[in-house]
Amino acid sequence: MSTPSLAGGPAGPDALRPLVDTVLDALHTGTTARGGPLPPGGPAAVTAYLHQTLRGQEPATSEGLGTEPLIPPTGTGPHEALRTLTHALAYGAADPAHPHCAAHLHTPPLALAVAADLAAAALNPSLDSWDQAPAASALEELVTRALATEVHPTGPDPDALVTTGGTEANQLALLLARERHGAFGATVQTVCAANAHHSLHRATWLLGLPEPVTVPAPGGTLDLTALEAVLTGLRGPVLVAATAGTTDTGRIDPLPEIADLCDAHGADLHIDAAYGGPLLFSPTRRPLLTGLDRATTVTLDLHKLGWQPLAAGLLAVPDRALLRPLAHTAEYLNADDDTEAGLPDLLGRSPRTSRRPDILKIAVTLRALGRSGLGALVDQVCTTAQHLADLVEKSPALELYERPTLSTVLFRPTGAPDTTVAAVRRTLLTEGRAVLGRARTADGRLWLKATLLNPHTTPDDLAQLLDLVEGSTTR
Repeated sequence: MSTPSLAGGPAGPDALRPLVDTVLDALHTGTTARGGPLPPGGPAAVTAYLHQTLRGQEPATSEGLGTEPLIPPTGTGPHEALRTLTHALAYGAADPAHPHCAAHLHTPPLALAVAADLAAAALNPSLDSWDQAPAASALEELVTRALATEVHPTGPDPDALVTTGGTEANQLALLLARERHGAFGATVQTVCAANAHHSLHRATWLLGLPEPVTVPAPGGTLDLTALEAVLTGLRGPVLVAATAGTTDTGRIDPLPEIADLCDAHGADLHIDAAYGGPLLFSPTRRPLLTGLDRATTVTLDLHKLGWQPLAAGLLAVPDRALLRPLAHTAEYLNADDDTEAGLPDLLGRSPRTSRRPDILKIAVTLRALGRSGLGALVDQVCTTAQHLADLVEKSPALELYERPTLSTVLFRPTGAPDTTVAAVRRTLLTEGRAVLGRARTADGRLWLKATLLNPHTTPDDLAQLLDLVEGSTTR
């Protein structure tokens, strides 16, 4: 066998073209074979299908694939391997581009962002030293500063770090808070609401910080009276974590009032805007984020309402000096004399060392769509959610939890027990007909959750989705 071709260099594009054609054909055949938003049959059936595809025949059992189909004695060649595995992955996908795949904050990525990701993969710059990523590091600085300025328009020197998503960004926010106050020998106490993302609790555990003090969120947003009582009783450094776009309902905490309480009690403010942050691009919905700029740290996540392939998270700060605790030196990557000679120091841009140029797809999207184009997509999916809420309200067989704030709608069969709600969701999953999430609200009841991130979803798609739910309820 000849030496495999490389993706980079002058010959890289010619080597990639036929392989990309094979991938695109396999994506088409796999998606067509699946037919719906996910494959039918549940986990056992999907596993069996994968076994069959790799072995070329129906497996005798579903236990253990072994290594031979994946690591054969002699390779099958690039086109067969790409065609077989891409087809299997596409057939077995929960496809966020299908209008009935609406369970999670898992967006269908824009084609142009995926194309940009191909370029990033082919060039393979690693953003841990300038000599591995000259243009990519410069692009990252430009784009992160521009996005940070959207969040903190009056900050002295806004900047942002690229992260793998909201979880890493939240963890970095807590890490920076710990280091800001660590010099005084104090332990930072995090305060968050019951609606906060689970990653905040995990971050305190990973960082050796006290478990967060959790205040109620009876209406889906942080209770201000309870927060004031907690802040009044705490001593030492405190970080309040608010949310702009909760995972379960898309609700936005009262950010200006929370910022006022933080100012009054000398607490730091972090806002998790992983979901709601892109409302900044919508002229009509931007006011919902009033107060966002008063936070010391803000989490953004453009693989949600930004339509990017995973991963595309950010942590924004009003002053890049706040990022100094992340400074780190490795002689072979950012030696002092290289830095003094003008080579950019990238190790303080992330706790990760090897780091792919996720900024490229973000930059391409921002340039291609502009502020108005991205804002229009945000408005479109939020409007779609309002339409779904209208349909639910008109159906006697369904109950709406509340009017949506963003693009998340909670509903359930009228009068059904929680066991029925859970069973309806699993039935639709197993049959491969719809992918809906689940959320338990403050009233203790279980709801079906539709997170609408597909800008191509039509009113007919929504009506069909509700018909599927109603049909599964009456079986």
